[in-house]
Amino acid sequence: MTKSNIIKLILSLILPLSIGAFAGMFTSEAIPGWYATLNRPSFNPPNWLFGPVWTTLYILMGISFYLIWKQEKSKERNFAMLTFLIQLALNFAWSFIFFYFNKIGFAFAEIVLLWLSIVLMMIRFYKIKPITAYINIPYLLWVSFASMLNLSYYLLN
Repeated sequence: MTKSNIIKLILSLILPLSIGAFAGMFTSEAIPGWYATLNRPSFNPPNWLFGPVWTTLYILMGISFYLIWKQEKSKERNFAMLTFLIQLALNFAWSFIFFYFNKIGFAFAEIVLLWLSIVLMMIRFYKIKPITAYINIPYLLWVSFASMLNLSYYLLN
């Protein structure tokens, strides 16, 4: 592995993990307060599960991003990378909309956009290196589940 690829791998992992950690700080502050007062859906997982799941998903996202980034420069590769960054920004924004601003309905609309951006990212990734799309299937499934949770919170509160 070249020095350039090692740097790309490290940055590819640090980016989503840092975004997730920063959003997680705001999320954890809201859990004992506002979030604890909400009516919960029956299928809501325990709070301790979210940290390990998101950490795993951020690592998988980072690996897939690295595998795309190390490909030969092209318009398609650059667009795929931009799509990744857009979905990561939407992922980041959701935590603030839901937990910091307490806007459950707006958060649901935003998570639908996040879900669509993940699908677009996976399509773009697949065209370049199919394994990178497959690596993101758990992420898409988790955001699908999170979308149902978000909608349930909206309907119950």
